[in-house]
Amino acid sequence: MPEVALRMEHVYKKFRKGEVFDSLRDLIPAVTGRMFRQAELSASDKREFWALQDISFEVKRGEAFGIIGPNGAGKTTMLKLLSRVMKPTSGSFQVNGRLAALIELTAGFHQDLTGRENIYLYGAIVGMTKREITAKFDEIVDFSGLEEFIDTPVKRYSSGMNARLGFAVASHVNPEVFLVDEVLSVGDTLFQRKCLDHMRNIIRSGATVVFVSHNLKSVADFCSRTLLLDHGCPVAMGSTSQVITQYMGLLQDHRAADQSRPVVISKVAVRDSAGPCHRFQSGQKAWIDIEVSAHEQCRKLAVALYFLDGAQQALFTASTERLGHGNASLRRADVLRCTFEVELNFGPGIYYPSVNLFRYENQELLDSWQAAETIYVWSDQDITGPVNCFPRILSQEVFRGASSGAETDAKYKRSAREAFSPAGCGVDIADTSR
Repeated sequence: MPEVALRMEHVYKKFRKGEVFDSLRDLIPAVTGRMFRQAELSASDKREFWALQDISFEVKRGEAFGIIGPNGAGKTTMLKLLSRVMKPTSGSFQVNGRLAALIELTAGFHQDLTGRENIYLYGAIVGMTKREITAKFDEIVDFSGLEEFIDTPVKRYSSGMNARLGFAVASHVNPEVFLVDEVLSVGDTLFQRKCLDHMRNIIRSGATVVFVSHNLKSVADFCSRTLLLDHGCPVAMGSTSQVITQYMGLLQDHRAADQSRPVVISKVAVRDSAGPCHRFQSGQKAWIDIEVSAHEQCRKLAVALYFLDGAQQALFTASTERLGHGNASLRRADVLRCTFEVELNFGPGIYYPSVNLFRYENQELLDSWQAAETIYVWSDQDITGPVNCFPRILSQEVFRGASSGAETDAKYKRSAREAFSPAGCGVDIADTSR
């Protein structure tokens, strides 16, 4: 049985919002209370809120454990507790082994110092000795890609350069427990790929990783188990694929409760022929079910479906109106349901079905749901890019030189006739050499 690397047991964390005193009568008791260590205010005080409530879990040594949830769910607060930046209000936790945290990159940088000096400063902050930093200095600089600017004050760095240097230092601590909070999106595309590869190497080396990210594909790739948080409370914990599915349902529940607009997109679901599905083979057929709920009367509505790739670029758009189904008018409390059938001719990667709801006659956007769902597309072929054209090799010849030119020419004509025969596409290749 693997050793436990970290554990949380019934952890609670309470914060207090900023206080406003409208009079001297309110200010004096507050200051006096602090001076004499007055007891905490009652739970009914609206200035207090729970960032975490009754969090319990354990992570085995060598495991990659994910934490997901909407903004404000308490993910970063949990990592700050584990890294001992703050203490829990109640409950206990333990971390066994050397810990490194990638939570706020560049938080320890001094803007007037050079990149070289900040490597030593930040390295000391994240727990490295001077000897360790010196031994790994060249490796850190090479990883950051900032050799040319290493003796320049970091105040002259761009935000991306700062993040590069911070990640390069913190990721070379060689910890036994590694806490990572949404930092794999730093820098340009090539550097992001380098960060992802480095994270995979850390996991393969046997380190324990607690990974927080809104990039669900990265969580699915890295983590075998995942915890879902919402408003500081644990919602689900288990297999990453199952927890991600629950997370998508949670987001839809939040949207369905939105009463601020006259009409909203209340549900989006993706399925294959067998039922709900988030993983598809390239070229496979999928159905996207969309539900629209009216809180007031609305006329001439059209629903548009589009897909975003990992770079948030739109790859495809279609709408009910343009596909010949006209528009719809809803009365208060009416629900509109429609289903798009699509063939996912995408290359391997992560894609986001997204929906717009608009009034077709004047193109007024009434509601929009970017990344309403997340799907993963895989392919048996080793291809790259967002579109799969399903390539095939029909012929390949090696030209050996002038001495064998006639023989090669004959082979080419024979293979071309076979590839473009009347049975294939109705075109024959005439021999024009005579």
